Amino acid sequence: MSKKNININVEYLTRVEGHGNIVVNVHDGRLDTCRLEIVEAARFFEGMLRGRSIFEAQHITSRICGICACVHTLASIQAAEDALGIKPTEQTIKLRKLLLDLEMLDSHILHIYLLVAPDLLGVRSFVPLIRSHQDVVRRALRMKKTCNDVCDILVGRHVHPISAIVGGFTKLPRAKDMDAMLDLLKGMRPDMDASVELATNLKFPEFERDTEYVGLVSDEDEYPLLTGDIGSTDGIRMNKKDYMHISNEFIVPHSTAKRTKLNRESYAVGALARFNLNSEKLFPKAKEAASVLGLKPKCINPYLNTVAQLVECVHCLEHAISAVEDLKNTRLNYEEEIVVGLNEQRRIPVRAGNGVAAVEAPRGILFHNYQTDENGIIINANCVIPTNQNTGNIEYDMMKLVPEVLNRNEEEITLALEMLVRSYDPCISCSAHLLDIRFINK
Repeated sequence: MSKKNININVEYLTRVEGHGNIVVNVHDGRLDTCRLEIVEAARFFEGMLRGRSIFEAQHITSRICGICACVHTLASIQAAEDALGIKPTEQTIKLRKLLLDLEMLDSHILHIYLLVAPDLLGVRSFVPLIRSHQDVVRRALRMKKTCNDVCDILVGRHVHPISAIVGGFTKLPRAKDMDAMLDLLKGMRPDMDASVELATNLKFPEFERDTEYVGLVSDEDEYPLLTGDIGSTDGIRMNKKDYMHISNEFIVPHSTAKRTKLNRESYAVGALARFNLNSEKLFPKAKEAASVLGLKPKCINPYLNTVAQLVECVHCLEHAISAVEDLKNTRLNYEEEIVVGLNEQRRIPVRAGNGVAAVEAPRGILFHNYQTDENGIIINANCVIPTNQNTGNIEYDMMKLVPEVLNRNEEEITLALEMLVRSYDPCISCSAHLLDIRFINK
């Protein structure tokens, strides 16, 4: 056994959203300390929601994240409608699924190209790639711009969308808008093909740790992102109303983000979890991409979450194109547009209720839960964020990884740990939203 001594202290891990530290101590070849510290200041979004109208919730919660603003909006709307007893129309559901496709694409492309690619291409940040891989950089920016442009058409803007509200949309895309979205999305196909080709030439680290994967599951044929039950690769299936029995949140001293566990000491959410649970429901072209990239369920290499994200990109692009074509053929019913505050007959009735949402965000399953009074005012709120569901699993991955790479030098071990954390695509600021404060001797 190696008698190696290692002290790693990565303060403010780069190329992730938010602030997190990696602390590892190995003494005489024995792992003494291995922590992923979440050191973001607490953000009290649940407190901000209390006392506010249920119809304001989506505008508040979209501010939780500038990357996942649309999915927080969708989760907020779903929870509100569940509390109020509202069933959205088929047209509204199709448009929401399209919006979620765009959110997945935009976020995954950001992570794959700007945050992970530098590691795999041997540089320390995205900036050097501007010179060494200019075509890759241009492709990444071009694809992100396409996602943003289509989102602008659909909901007014990508960051903090405007027109998606409880009950439907305040503005629906016109015929020329549908044509524009379809042209933009179809124009993205060559760049998506090039992205898959690029990934086939990248070498991802070899590492495995068996864990429980959690995500939406459904009896429908469609790859579930917006609706469904909650399932795990350990065979558990529950209704979204039982989300607290699924997440089982708890706190640890070195993190301002809560942790979760279900059937084991931790579980993982995100693209790899969704792939492991639902790969047979991917669009054919996404299945082809998975085959080319060598991705098969059940995959237990967390580094390949990035590959699963790319497979989802192919799926979401094809699903989005199909959705727009379907909406064009069936033609939108513009009578469903909601004119807020003007049409008394279309006012949404309020009631006391308790609503739960379970929606797949790019980083994994997202839960919103609102309790309202008879006036539609939020009494209590709870948001369970994908990253705080992943942090415990990341730490267990680190504990298994370190002994396996002790033959490397400290710089190489540090990079392996940083890459491991980045592979989960953590959104740390989202996760640090509650802190247990106790005043002593008062």
